[in-house]
Amino acid sequence: MIRQIDIHHPDRAKEVLHLQRLAYRIEAKWLGTDDIPPLKESINDLQASGEVFYGYFDEQKLVGVMAYKAEGSVLDIHRLMVHPDYFRRGIAGELLQFVEKSNPAVRTIIVSTGSRNEPAKQLYRRHGFINTGEKKVKPGLSLTLFQKSLSD
Repeated sequence: MIRQIDIHHPDRAKEVLHLQRLAYRIEAKWLGTDDIPPLKESINDLQASGEVFYGYFDEQKLVGVMAYKAEGSVLDIHRLMVHPDYFRRGIAGELLQFVEKSNPAVRTIIVSTGSRNEPAKQLYRRHGFINTGEKKVKPGLSLTLFQKSLSD
């Protein structure tokens, strides 16, 4: 089940941060560095992000999270994460589809992922995103940028 998360509720914020650290440790291994922002964030950072958070729950357990900002017709996905024990079960794809269908005013969705994160890149391509370029963050670390255009 997917439902919105009140990131300002202390217990929910702790759950999200815990999941974020588990999921992004895996990405950090793929990227070859643990010097990535999601591993450095605090509860306060999440609460101050201005993002809308949705969670995927297996009964009462939070196993996936998507957070985004929407401005006009553009939705910018800031984080998409799944508990490592739940990888390859379609959870990230369900979150992508949910947020797309829940935001009818959106015409464009943008997202980025670590350029060495092949599973994430495959996920976005599978869901109709196109690679729009690469952005170097620092030596040895770059992001691949994706965009999806939605029709009426």
